[in-house]
Amino acid sequence: MRGFFWKIVIILAVVGVSVVSLYPLNEKINLGLDLKGGMHLVLRVETSKIPEDARKDALERALEILRNRIDEFGVKEPVLQKQGKDKILIQLPGITERDRAVKLIGQTALLEFKLVSKEPGLLRRALEGNVPVGYELKYLDKDPLLIKQEASLTGEYLVNAEVRFDQSRFNQPIVGIKFDSKGARRFSKITAENVGKQLAIILDGNVQSAPVIKEKIPSGEAIISGRFGLQEAKDLAIVLKAGALPAPLVIEEERTVGPLLGKDSIDKGVKAIAIGGIVVAVFMFLYYLLAGIVALLALVINILIILGALGYFGATLTLPGIAGIVLTIGMAVDANVLIYERIREELRLGKTLAASVQAGYKKAFLTIFDANLTTLIAALILFQFGTGPIKGFATTLSIGILGSMFTALFVSRVVFDFLTSHGLKKLPMLSVFPNVPKLKLISKRHFAYILSLSIITLGAVSFVKRGDKNFGIDFTGGVLQEYEFKINTSTHDIRELLREINLEDSLIQKVRDANRYIIRAYAGTTDEIVEKFRTSFGQENVLMLRTESVGAMVGKDLRKKAINAIAFSLIAMCIYIAIRFKFKFAIAAIIALLHDILISAGAMSFTAREFSLPVIAALLTIVGYSINDTIVVFVRIRENMRLQRKMEFSELVNVSLNQTLSRTLLTSLTTLLTVISLFVFGGEVINPFAFVLLVGVIVGTYSSVFIASPVIVDWMRGKRV
Repeated sequence: MRGFFWKIVIILAVVGVSVVSLYPLNEKINLGLDLKGGMHLVLRVETSKIPEDARKDALERALEILRNRIDEFGVKEPVLQKQGKDKILIQLPGITERDRAVKLIGQTALLEFKLVSKEPGLLRRALEGNVPVGYELKYLDKDPLLIKQEASLTGEYLVNAEVRFDQSRFNQPIVGIKFDSKGARRFSKITAENVGKQLAIILDGNVQSAPVIKEKIPSGEAIISGRFGLQEAKDLAIVLKAGALPAPLVIEEERTVGPLLGKDSIDKGVKAIAIGGIVVAVFMFLYYLLAGIVALLALVINILIILGALGYFGATLTLPGIAGIVLTIGMAVDANVLIYERIREELRLGKTLAASVQAGYKKAFLTIFDANLTTLIAALILFQFGTGPIKGFATTLSIGILGSMFTALFVSRVVFDFLTSHGLKKLPMLSVFPNVPKLKLISKRHFAYILSLSIITLGAVSFVKRGDKNFGIDFTGGVLQEYEFKINTSTHDIRELLREINLEDSLIQKVRDANRYIIRAYAGTTDEIVEKFRTSFGQENVLMLRTESVGAMVGKDLRKKAINAIAFSLIAMCIYIAIRFKFKFAIAAIIALLHDILISAGAMSFTAREFSLPVIAALLTIVGYSINDTIVVFVRIRENMRLQRKMEFSELVNVSLNQTLSRTLLTSLTTLLTVISLFVFGGEVINPFAFVLLVGVIVGTYSSVFIASPVIVDWMRGKRV
């Protein structure tokens, strides 16, 4: 009893820590940008456009200036990080004014003061196309100005910039600037020597104003006026105060999610979790009865552990992260199913319930350990190669795997030990097969090979035919936007507008049951498309729910990382299975995994869905899940090889498949129920991800029976390994 007491203490401690880590919930678990809205930007600092001697610390200076601008902008908990040699990652949670934020962040803010020529003859020559040496022709509104190329003063001496109001112009917003002592002396000298001349104030090459110098200005203060509103004046003051960027910035990657779509994603994600959990709970209760209740208790504790771990580490919950929780619900029950089916086998041998429970947990331990560890390998590789939301999925999946092992092997065991020690003698359960079936599964392998090869070929033909259309903007570059229109419109109307800006080849998808459209453009820019819609439909009638923009180079890099992630996961699993079993078992498992990946990829292409980072996450999850089921069969084959030394190898494999068939079907069913919930109720954004999982779970179950084990039989030609 003493040992039992400490087990209860451990369980209560884990539950207690999880609950404490969650409180208060809204402060402990951060929502990702895809759930609460915000911006994700990857900016490239174009150091090639600045002198060699200024390139060394350009990235660090740009990062510091951007941090100052964003602090002034008032963003809570922004993320700014260097990425590689010339890139900066920025995440702005809760930002809804995308246009303003992009302009504020990307504006170089190079402020220059240049003298304007008073010679009408020189201006006339410039307008005729003969610009004098040392001058440049610019315009203030529509008025031409001949301006000296060399700046008399720049913004490097600025110490402050603030919004003011011009009383003489009906309180028109203006920006007052102040120079440091050195700048003030230079400004005083310039104004003293050029009274009566115009001094152009130029920001990033555009003339903001060109006032006439009326007198010497010794104070070191000046005013920038122009046709801008209060918000524009505030943003101009922010960028001037923070300082000019050392080099121009290029947006390589942008992902913006509006708060409306974020709330919709949360609602649908919670709904998917609730429905998936309820369906699994009902199934487990009806099929396993009392044992099902124990499994559900373990499942509740497992979900609590996941949320508690997220709260403890201050992790960020993303939409794929919610999908990870949904998937964990199904996979967590798998471990209980493995244990219960082992207990059932021991009971059939005539053992007592207490002895059957002990033997069932002992024999299921290594199977659960091997199966979950291979899935964990996939999750860790996914974390290594994935971006923010995908890391969120890998995080929840990893925690869920560890939590399910604890709850299935420890928590439920403690409950059963308690029940059997207090008089429980029977454990009634329903059964798929009253007795071990005697199906001739191995004899069907050649038909299965032909079927699989045919499906893979169809998928490959579809993939080749679609070409680059198989890949989303994550891998090819381009723009993806989702809009909600407050007036009636149609796909035809949208295509005609896109035709006017030479983007008629864009893909247009109407979101069901809503006046929403998803647009996938292979060229163009976010600003170009949204400006066209707002001009044509009216700004108040166009709501941009999300936008994703990826540069071609970034897309190429992401595609390379995706291929590496899949390749490394296959290699890692091959090594692990070779160590735990035999090398030929590992090769057979990899063949089955490639089979699953190819069919799932073919299904994506056949249904005209695009490959994206979440889809790669789903493929890696399939790799982990499929090998999970295959290992269950391999463990039984290994056991029978020790017990049935004289049995022909092909017959031994067939017996092993029949012995594990109910387990295979039940574990796949519980996972499938939760994935179906995710597919049906998870929403449009997560739909391709859920679709791949749906196909993968079905194909993975099939391959563990008809591909992995049969390949070993054919390879060995009936001989033992």
